[in-house]
Amino acid sequence: MEEIANLPENTFIIEADDAMQFNIHELKAKAGKLITLTLKHVGKASVKDMGHNLVIIKLGTNFNDFVNRAARDVMDHYIPKNDPSIVAHTKLLGGGEQDTITFIINEKGTYDYLCTFPTHSATMKGKLIIE
Repeated sequence: MEEIANLPENTFIIEADDAMQFNIHELKAKAGKLITLTLKHVGKASVKDMGHNLVIIKLGTNFNDFVNRAARDVMDHYIPKNDPSIVAHTKLLGGGEQDTITFIINEKGTYDYLCTFPTHSATMKGKLIIE
């Protein structure tokens, strides 16, 4: 894993594994600046058996309600289509895959991020702090 200190400002690499864990549980970024986030699935399991994604949800979103909506959206890989609670999200990844997303958040605050594959959000979650 690359050290966070060696990455440009607002650039992050998060690893997800077959033990249903993110390696980083708190990120800090600057408001109004481009954020680049890469999710790497460093496990070996297939997307069908142990898929991982990373979804950032808006301030004030009820975490459990969002998780329940996501779990019902199997056809869209557990990303509720057109859900206004979503700030940004990666694709659902299998072992060895990665996805990079870029986005801007203007409003300061602490945003939740999670994996929406069924049951994973219990352990695969973190905070994105926008300063």
